[in-house]
Amino acid sequence: MSENVGKYEKKITEGQWTTGLYDCFSEDISTCCFTWFCPCVAFGRIAEILDKGETSQGLAGLMVVAMSKIGCGWYYASNYRAKLRNQYSLPEEPCSDGAIHFFCCSCALSQEHRELKYRGLDPSLGWQGNMDKRAPPFVASSMER
Repeated sequence: MSENVGKYEKKITEGQWTTGLYDCFSEDISTCCFTWFCPCVAFGRIAEILDKGETSQGLAGLMVVAMSKIGCGWYYASNYRAKLRNQYSLPEEPCSDGAIHFFCCSCALSQEHRELKYRGLDPSLGWQGNMDKRAPPFVASSMER
């Protein structure tokens, strides 16, 4: 087990979610409101982190909007939930990823956003911002003759 240090300190147990699907209002009200009122932006941030910067926040957000227009936004978003679960060896609970995103997409996005935060990644910084935060600062060596 390891502990995430910082603003969102939470004990992390391998193979378990750090936050429940319906913990929207009890744990992090700002994330809850953000994912309910700006789901496309929230999804874009989650997707950029999970794709390790290969997909931009904007593109992912636009993709989920476009897919939603034809009734498949929940399916597109559920693929990223599966990616998150696979990355952290999390169980598929309380039901399938598709069903969770179909019936309660905002709860799913809120849980996924909190999960990344509790695991030390800040979705608002994007992939590169998180990598810059983790990298040790560059210190130039002094010139010697």
